[in-house]
Amino acid sequence: MKIVIDTNVVISGVFFGGNPRKIIEKVVDGNFDAYATVEIIEEYMEIIDSMIEKKHVGLNKNTLYPLFLALKIIEKKSNIDVCRDPDDDKFIECAVDSKALYIVSGDKDLLDICEYEGIQIITAKEFCDRYCVE
Repeated sequence: MKIVIDTNVVISGVFFGGNPRKIIEKVVDGNFDAYATVEIIEEYMEIIDSMIEKKHVGLNKNTLYPLFLALKIIEKKSNIDVCRDPDDDKFIECAVDSKALYIVSGDKDLLDICEYEGIQIITAKEFCDRYCVE
């Protein structure tokens, strides 16, 4: 199954646990195909750098490498302008370009859209309730 994972879910999953971590583990194990663009990867890294600068204990970029190795990197082709926060459009663009079924997010601006061209935008909990059953 093709998915796009918003930055807040990646950060929560890699560093803090819960449902976001279950999703990250499933991606790393090859159960889901997670897609990203270079722009999305850059945002992941920017947020992590910021957290490390603020001295969040236990944060290390190396923790992200298994996820980065599992991500399918695609070239951005779409130019979409639907989010209240224009920085979030990149996740919808990636989902459209990769033909993903879901965007997994904790971002209210994305979640309020609910669905875009057949792509469902749902929380990590909703995604796990449907697809992370052991």
